Amino acid sequence: MSVDIKIVEEAKQPLTMHPKKFGMWLFMVTVFMVFAALSSAYIVRRAEGNWTYFELPALFWVNTVVILISSATLHWAYLSAKRDNLESVKIAMIITTVLGVGFMFGQYFAWIELVTNSIHLVGNPSGSFVYIISGLHGLHVLGGVIYLLILLGATQKGLVHSKSLNRIEMCATYWHFLGGLWLYLFLFLLLYR
Repeated sequence: MSVDIKIVEEAKQPLTMHPKKFGMWLFMVTVFMVFAALSSAYIVRRAEGNWTYFELPALFWVNTVVILISSATLHWAYLSAKRDNLESVKIAMIITTVLGVGFMFGQYFAWIELVTNSIHLVGNPSGSFVYIISGLHGLHVLGGVIYLLILLGATQKGLVHSKSLNRIEMCATYWHFLGGLWLYLFLFLLLYR
C-alpha cells in the first residue's frame, strides 16, 4: 500500500500595482520615448546643416528653477498628507499649483522672446525644434496642472490624508517626471544648440 503525500506550496502574493498607477507609468514611458525620438531627430537634423544658432530664452532658466521648486513643494504636500498635517497639505498644494501655472506662463513669455528675436516655428529647423519640444512638454504640464487643480480641490475638502494617498502619490510621480523631463530637455537644448 502506497501513501501519496502531496506537498502543497502556498501561493506567493503577486506583486501588484494599482491599475491607475500602472497606466500612468505606461503613459510616462510613452512620453519619454516620444521625447527620446525628438532628441534623436534633433541631433540628426542638426548634423545635416542649415542650422541657425541662437540663444535660448532667458526665461527657460527661470522656468527650470520654478518647476524644480514646484516639485519640492509637491513632495512637501505628500509628506504632510502622510503625517495627516492637512493644513500643510493645503498650503503646499496651493504653492505647487501656482508654480505650475507660473511655469506655463513663463513658457508662453519665452516663446514671445523667441518671436522678438526672429525665431519662428516655421522657418529654420532649429527654431522649429525648440517650439515643438517646449510646446509638447507644455501640453503635458497643462495636463499636470489640471491634475493639480483637481487634487487641490480634494485637499480643500480634506480628502487627501494618510489613509488616502493614491491620488497625491500619482500626481507627485507625474509632476516629478515632468520636472525631470524639463531639466533633461533644457540641458539637451543648451548642449546641442
